[in-house]
Amino acid sequence: MHANYHTHTFRCKHAAGDVDDYCEMALVEGLKVIGISDHTPFPDNRWLAIRMNILELDEYSKSVEIARKKFAQRGLKVYKGLECEYCPEFDSFYSNTLLKDYQFDYLVLGSHFFIQNGDYRCSYGEIFDKESLSAYTQHLIKAMRTGFFKFVAHPDLFGNSYLDWDQNCIDASILIIETAVELDIPLEINACGIRKGKMNFSNTIRYQYPLLGFWELAAKYGAKVIVNSDAHTPEDIKDSVGIAYDIVKKFKLNLVELNL
Repeated sequence: MHANYHTHTFRCKHAAGDVDDYCEMALVEGLKVIGISDHTPFPDNRWLAIRMNILELDEYSKSVEIARKKFAQRGLKVYKGLECEYCPEFDSFYSNTLLKDYQFDYLVLGSHFFIQNGDYRCSYGEIFDKESLSAYTQHLIKAMRTGFFKFVAHPDLFGNSYLDWDQNCIDASILIIETAVELDIPLEINACGIRKGKMNFSNTIRYQYPLLGFWELAAKYGAKVIVNSDAHTPEDIKDSVGIAYDIVKKFKLNLVELNL
């Protein structure tokens, strides 16, 4: 592993460390590239308990830009990113404010929330039947089609609450994977799910995510894949990524470099 594009800072309120801390650890671990991608704030400060305030966006952006110059002298490439929920009402915020005005290098699609019957649901715990899984899938696909996002973080996140690997999971996975192939968007094997450990789901011991069935299908369809640690502390920079790469090897997945 020489690059990690999925990291968080203290600003999201469920991580530790600042930009420089992650950059220093990246050098210790031998990385050549790091992307800082904290959770995106929104103009109305929704879901504020798990992300920075919109008033912090400017300081966050500047802190990554300062680190970019500082660590370039030490051989580390630093990219400025954000992990985003997709809210259709904020399309202009993604395109104009984040990508144009702030000139973020990339946005990550991480659907921790999705729309079902006009309301936002949480992807942790509220994907438990065919209808909610379908709503998550359609929301993710709609977001992918916007063109705002460089890759999809933990596309198999539904595995944390949808207990069985059944035909509904297969159908949802194929739709996500086929869309990723069509749009040429990489899908992320996320090591944070591995760090959470295996659990008993309907008498099957497995990770919440990555879901092996999902990645077996991704191999079948030739989807592009990247591996990230989804670091919430500097020490997470490379933690459990070896197991993620084992999944790549197991299914002979199409591992790619992120094109920024």
